[in-house]
Amino acid sequence: MITLPFWTSYLLRVFAWKIILGYNGVINSGLISIGLIDEPLTFLLNNREAVVITLAHAWAAFAVLPIYVSLEKINRSLLEASADLGESPFWSFLRVTLPLSLPGVTAAFLLVFIPTVGDYVTPKLVGGNNGVMIGNLVQTQFGRGNNWPLGAAISIISMMTITAVVCGVLLLMHQIKKRLA
Repeated sequence: MITLPFWTSYLLRVFAWKIILGYNGVINSGLISIGLIDEPLTFLLNNREAVVITLAHAWAAFAVLPIYVSLEKINRSLLEASADLGESPFWSFLRVTLPLSLPGVTAAFLLVFIPTVGDYVTPKLVGGNNGVMIGNLVQTQFGRGNNWPLGAAISIISMMTITAVVCGVLLLMHQIKKRLA
C-alpha cells in the first residue's frame, strides 16, 4: 500500500493534491455537500501547508520503508527482556527500539531531506506565491531573473548546506553508535 502511489507520475500526484485542495476540489465539495460550510474554503491551497501535505504524501514511502526494514530487524527477545526487567513500553521504546532503529530513521531522513530541498515543482503548483522553496529561487534566477551568477551562488550554498547537514547527521550517528557499543 505504501508504494501504490508510485505507480503514477510524480507530477500527476501533485496535480491530484491540487484538485483535492482546490477551490472547487474534493474537500470543499464534500464539506459543502454535507452542509458544514456554505462557500468553498480558500486557505486550503496556495500556502506552505499545502506544500507540506503534498511533499509528505510524495515522499512518505521513502521514509516508511527504511524505518520498517530497520524495525523488522530488531530481535524481539530484546523487547521481551526489557519487559521482564520491569521497563514500561515507553521506556522500552526509548532504550531498545529507538536506538536499534536509528539507522533506518537516519536513512529515511536523508532519503527525504535531500530531494525535497531542491524540489521546485510541488511549491510552484500547490504553493502558489506562498510556497516558495530554494529550488524555486534557483529556477527563478536562471529563468525570469536571468541572473545566472546569483542562481549559481544559491545552488552552491544549498549544496554546501545539504552536505553539512548530511555530514552532521552521519557524525551524530557515528557518535551514537560508539556510545551504544
